[in-house]
Amino acid sequence: MPTLKSRWVTYLERSSRMLRDGTTRIVRMEGADTPSRAPITLYRFNTPQDLAEYALGCDADMGGTSTAHLELDTDPAHNEPVGKPATAKFWGEMRLGVRPGLEGRIRGGYAGFRNKHRPTLFGELTDDVSEHSYLALRLRAAGHPRTRNSYFVNIQTDGPISTDLWQHRLYFNRNDGGWEDVFIPFDAFVLTNAGEIAPDQLTMLRERIRTVGISLLGGNSGVEGPYELGIDEIRAVNDEDVTVPPSTCAFERG
Repeated sequence: MPTLKSRWVTYLERSSRMLRDGTTRIVRMEGADTPSRAPITLYRFNTPQDLAEYALGCDADMGGTSTAHLELDTDPAHNEPVGKPATAKFWGEMRLGVRPGLEGRIRGGYAGFRNKHRPTLFGELTDDVSEHSYLALRLRAAGHPRTRNSYFVNIQTDGPISTDLWQHRLYFNRNDGGWEDVFIPFDAFVLTNAGEIAPDQLTMLRERIRTVGISLLGGNSGVEGPYELGIDEIRAVNDEDVTVPPSTCAFERG
């Protein structure tokens, strides 16, 4: 559990980063610096401090019966392939049922996590990925096979409508529970609002990314069972960094 001192240090570090990033943007506008195409590591999942920066939730928060955990995984068998002492494990039980008395009133079958909002002395810290074309995620899909096709990546920007969410389904190439890199073009994300595809598709505000998260939507596909997803890191990259064919399939939930 983060202490008050550690939270204050994190707050000051974010403020320093926001000031530094703002200075960099000013320099770019003046033409003194060429925008970098180098990969950007947006989020790591390798230490207790990393995991403290994420919010976790599931349908049980509103009367469902699913469970959700986001924990540090120190199993060498899982981590040696990526050369890290630890990674994160998002796991639990996906259930479609709800608590007695709530039948027909709420819907079960949801679990997810995202990074927490990041306040600073100068406003909220966001990420600028406008010079990058892909979101890259290093993941390990385990759990019951039937749960592996119901994961979605969710991006929230600092736009005028707080309920807007850009989504894209996660497609895995491996079925043995091993690590793989998944690349999703930012242009392939679909704008949704309150769980529905927005009729007017807008361009993602990639200059101000507030949160990136992953959700398991078992309720949409009638999927139940134990799930497990390993997470190492999330990055923003360009074409020269893509090592496998990117996910460009249409937004489907079937």
